[in-house]
Amino acid sequence: MTLALRVPEELSARVPAEQRGPGLERDAVRLLVSRGTEVSHHAFRELPGLLRAGDLLVVNTSVTLAAAVDGWVGHARVVVHFSTLGDDGRWAVELREPDGRGTTRARAGGPAGMEVRLPEGARLVWEEPLSTRGGRLWWARVSGPGVPGLLRGHGRPIRYSYTARDQPLSAYQTVFALPSAEGAGSAEMPSAARPFTARLVTELVSRGVRFAPVTLHTGVASAEAHEPPYPERFVVPEASARLVNAVRAGGGRVVAVGTTAVRAVESAAGADGVVRAAAGWTDLVVTPERGVRVVDGLLTGLHEPEASHLLMLEAVAGRAAVDRGYEEALRGRYLWHEFGDVHLVLPANDPHSERC
Repeated sequence: MTLALRVPEELSARVPAEQRGPGLERDAVRLLVSRGTEVSHHAFRELPGLLRAGDLLVVNTSVTLAAAVDGWVGHARVVVHFSTLGDDGRWAVELREPDGRGTTRARAGGPAGMEVRLPEGARLVWEEPLSTRGGRLWWARVSGPGVPGLLRGHGRPIRYSYTARDQPLSAYQTVFALPSAEGAGSAEMPSAARPFTARLVTELVSRGVRFAPVTLHTGVASAEAHEPPYPERFVVPEASARLVNAVRAGGGRVVAVGTTAVRAVESAAGADGVVRAAAGWTDLVVTPERGVRVVDGLLTGLHEPEASHLLMLEAVAGRAAVDRGYEEALRGRYLWHEFGDVHLVLPANDPHSERC
C-alpha cells in the first residue's frame, strides 16, 4: 500500500515533545482518532476518555538499546547498527556511513569475512546475509568485549537526519520498557508507547482499562528502503494470552499500542482467534490479505507513505479509513516519526463506543 500523499519536511518531529516548551511532558502530543472514515482531533491526554472500562491495551516491554556504535573498515569510519541478537550469540547488523546528521546512508551488506574494528579492541566479522534475498542486514560474530557492555560504554541511540540532534538513551525508552537479562532489546524504539506517562497509565487503570504486556525486539528500520520487516524475537506470556482471550470473550476491545504489539500478539493467535503463550521468532507480516485475528484497534505513530506498516493499518481499519486519516493528519499539520503525534484507530460503527 502506498498513499498518494507527500509529507512535508517541516512535519517531521525534530525533538521530543518535552523539549518543545517549558512544563511540557511526553504526553504533550496530539492524538488523531479514526473510527472508519470518521476522524476527530484530540490531545493525547484525552486518551482515557476515548477508551472504556473493559478495553485492553497490549503494550511492548522491549527496552531500546544504544544500538549505534562507531567502527572502522580499513581506514574508513563507519557506523554499526546492532539490530537483533540471534539464538547462537551472533548479531544481525548493518553498516551505515556517518554524515553528521544521523546515519542515513546505508552501505551494501557484506562480503562474507569483512571485518569491522570496534572500540576496546572488539572485532565484528560478517558471516552471512540475514535473508536469502540479501539486503542490508547480515549475521556477524563479535570477538572481544561482549555486546551489552560495548553498547553501554560506546553506543548511542540510532538517529535519522530528520531529528535535530542526538538525544540521551532515556528519551528513547517507554514507560513500559523492561531490561532483558541477556542484553536483547530493540534497535529502534517501539515509539507508539512513548507518549504514555506513569500518571496517564494510572488514570487508565482507574477507569477500568487493562494492560497486557508482550515483548517484541524491533530490528532496524530503513529510512530509504521501506522493505517489509525482518524476523524478530517475541514473547507473549501466558498471563497476557489469557487476558486477551478473556477480554475478547467479554466483549471488550483489544487495542495494540504500536505495530510491534500487533505483530507479537497476532503471531501468538491461532486460526481460531485464540491467543496462546508463545516465544521465539516471528516472520509474520500483517497485510489486508492475511487480516487480523485478535486486534480490534491500534494506537500508532504516523508512517511515511511508502512504509510497509501501512499495510498493517489497512488490515485493522480498511483502506478508506487509512486514506481519510492521513489526509486529516496532513491537513491538521500533525507531526511524523518517533517523537511525533499519534493515531488511534478504533472500530467503525461500534455501538458501545463513546462518541468523540
